[in-house]
Amino acid sequence: MSVESTTGPLTTATGAPVADNQNSETAGPGGPGLIQDQLLIEKLAHFNRERIPERVVHARGAGAYGTFTVTADVTRYTRAKFLSEVGKQTETFLRFSTVAGNLGSADAVRDPRGFALKFYTEEGNYDLVGNNTPVFFIKDALKFPDFIHTQKRDPYTGSQEADNVWDFWGLSPESTHQVTWLFGDRGIPASYRHMDGFGSHTFQWNNEAGEVFWVKYHFKTDQGIKNLTTAEAAETAGLDPDSHQRDLRQAIERGDFPSWRVQVQIMPAAEAANYRFNPFDLTKVWPHEDYPPIEIGKLELNRNPQNIFAEVEQSVFSPHHFVPGIGPSPDKMLQGRLFAYGDAHRYRVGINADHLPVNRPHATEARSHARDGVLYDGRHAGAKNYEPNSFGGPAETGRPLWQPVAVTGSTGEQAAPSHAEDDDFVQAGNLYRLMSEDEKERLIDNLAGFVSQVSRDDIARRAIENFRKADADYGKRLEAAVQALRG
Repeated sequence: MSVESTTGPLTTATGAPVADNQNSETAGPGGPGLIQDQLLIEKLAHFNRERIPERVVHARGAGAYGTFTVTADVTRYTRAKFLSEVGKQTETFLRFSTVAGNLGSADAVRDPRGFALKFYTEEGNYDLVGNNTPVFFIKDALKFPDFIHTQKRDPYTGSQEADNVWDFWGLSPESTHQVTWLFGDRGIPASYRHMDGFGSHTFQWNNEAGEVFWVKYHFKTDQGIKNLTTAEAAETAGLDPDSHQRDLRQAIERGDFPSWRVQVQIMPAAEAANYRFNPFDLTKVWPHEDYPPIEIGKLELNRNPQNIFAEVEQSVFSPHHFVPGIGPSPDKMLQGRLFAYGDAHRYRVGINADHLPVNRPHATEARSHARDGVLYDGRHAGAKNYEPNSFGGPAETGRPLWQPVAVTGSTGEQAAPSHAEDDDFVQAGNLYRLMSEDEKERLIDNLAGFVSQVSRDDIARRAIENFRKADADYGKRLEAAVQALRG
């Protein structure tokens, strides 16, 4: 058996040299991604097929049905019908998850939590696929398979390796902000009910007049924020690996329905180009003093699934599932996810996964010309399977779901545009300086405990230097704590 060489230039699967493995191709510096990007498509498609049958990421999860209720008039911003009037209610399904662990891993671990929400609207299903953090580790989907490989088991040792994690984070300074979130107090929620959720990405809203607004979603828990320390989490994970799933199910069973206040930050499209941060950078937040969150609704979970496999494991979410009045932004991570999520579920569950009860529209009917394949339920009977046709079949509306975005420049691999205050460290430093002294001490202890496991001094030094660039005190204290642990 031949062994793949680890020396020489990086290549595609067919041996072509890779010119740029840091930036995906876009239409102009700030435009959307291009399907002609061979490397991006190859990496994401291959990545989605690396595990059978569980999800490659977010494998460990729990879910529940609920209701979203509109509490404020947002019709000046979006024409989405499920947001069209105060008091309007829409059925939902929310799947929580951890990211790195496999299907049998414990709930109480230091890891981001997935927050994937499906709205069963009268205009089709709208999926908002986010996390319990407002930012992420990377800003370009081209790097996502590489990042997750560092979090998963090493192909030689079969274990997660601190060397891999910190080597990648140290070489990817844009991760500093999210790493500060992850190793702070909110890195291990006490339960799914006691954490906030975020859409994380920037999305487009457009109104009846065609005006465009950029939005970010926030879900603020009504149960209050509760977290576990590293020691508490270790004990909980050992005693009850299913702690989060059990807590959610039992709360709903006893009628203690968890709820979240739904807020949005809204930026008029004209303000995006000159905003001090790149508004489409997933490693950045929009400070609340710039765009205060506006409360628009209430989300309540009030019904447990009856079969975990059928309704939680076979549930599929894709950020490409939009409805009229809502659409994507040029966020390069979001652009990659628009392809990758649907592709993952077509592989994992099947081409007709949308026919399953948890995934099919509940408030309308799907009318497409797709036929056959695994899980096909014969719903179309003898209807024609093409358009246009003169037999009364469904036809196009002529009105796009979202507004077009102007682009300029040449195609090619390029970084997203830089704005006035864009760098990889400013918001991580701001977050650190917001913490109390006790919070800083716990953050330093959590980080030092992991960095000290790195076998190479250069990897540890590089990792520490990123935190020093965020805040001098941050780096100094982390360096001292790591040195104390490493002797």
